[in-house]
Amino acid sequence: MNTVYIITASKETGDDPSGMLWQYGHGASQNIIPVSTSAAKAMDRNRELTNMVFHVPTSNVSDMDLTCHLKKSAKYDDIKEVVKHACESTLKGIEGCTTDQAVSCDFNHDVHSSTFVIRAGVALHDNFAKFVSWYDNVYGYSNRVVDLMAYMGSKDQEALD
Repeated sequence: MNTVYIITASKETGDDPSGMLWQYGHGASQNIIPVSTSAAKAMDRNRELTNMVFHVPTSNVSDMDLTCHLKKSAKYDDIKEVVKHACESTLKGIEGCTTDQAVSCDFNHDVHSSTFVIRAGVALHDNFAKFVSWYDNVYGYSNRVVDLMAYMGSKDQEALD
């Protein structure tokens, strides 16, 4: 999994010495900065997922590029339909799906955790596919926190009834 991530407050805007990684000493507004992350470890108990992050000079909306080796053969068109169906049913309002040609700013303030971009994905063959998804990290996450609070409130109400 590769993530193209926005500039954050912890990154220098100009070239300055950094007490952290050498990459952080280079201006985030002029460079694409590769860094490692523990995000994949947090999501993957079986250690089958690896992650690389590139911080890029943009202020909002990040991109996730997921390359998968599939255990079972599947046509990319079939995968697209399954994802589209999930986005319209069980994941409605959580995961988005689009066939639009889009760029990062099109997803500013998007309520979804991420939006799967059907046109951007590709299958090299029936066991190897690449998927692309855009996300407004703070806005999408904030919406999931609101969802969680609403769920917790509904459980409290059930307990009172």
